[in-house]
Amino acid sequence: MTSYSAATSVPDLERFTQVLHEMGVHAALGFLNNRTPHRYTGIFRFEGEYSRNILLYDRYNVHRHQGDDVPLAEAFCSLVGRQQAPVHILDAALDPRSEQVNTLVVSYCGVPVYDAQGRLYGSLCHYDLDLCQEWAVNVPLLEAAAPLFYQALHSAP
Repeated sequence: MTSYSAATSVPDLERFTQVLHEMGVHAALGFLNNRTPHRYTGIFRFEGEYSRNILLYDRYNVHRHQGDDVPLAEAFCSLVGRQQAPVHILDAALDPRSEQVNTLVVSYCGVPVYDAQGRLYGSLCHYDLDLCQEWAVNVPLLEAAAPLFYQALHSAP
């Protein structure tokens, strides 16, 4: 489990936390999505043989809050789960790890999400069905955001 890193911009993390607490989890996903070329940013929970979509931000349809559940065999999230580490794939057609997954996703960046007991819960990821231009993805910000999302989604009302 990775915690806040010095490579994470403190203003970005502070702004993310502010958006999360004041505007909610969907707006916080949008905040992260604004810092990537990927169309989608989502939170997925590992459940049996599936990666279940908990919440989704779609850059081209901001009113959409839910994506499809995906069999792990068709999800790059499965690589995050197996490695319990960040996975960044710029172009699935050129990345040998893509042979392990039967997916339509072309560009992907994801980090693990852990539950309150430190067990693997799922993934927080950016992804796109089209090739994204190469752009430095702030993985440390995703890693810092992951436990905050888990807390926000599982705190008592």
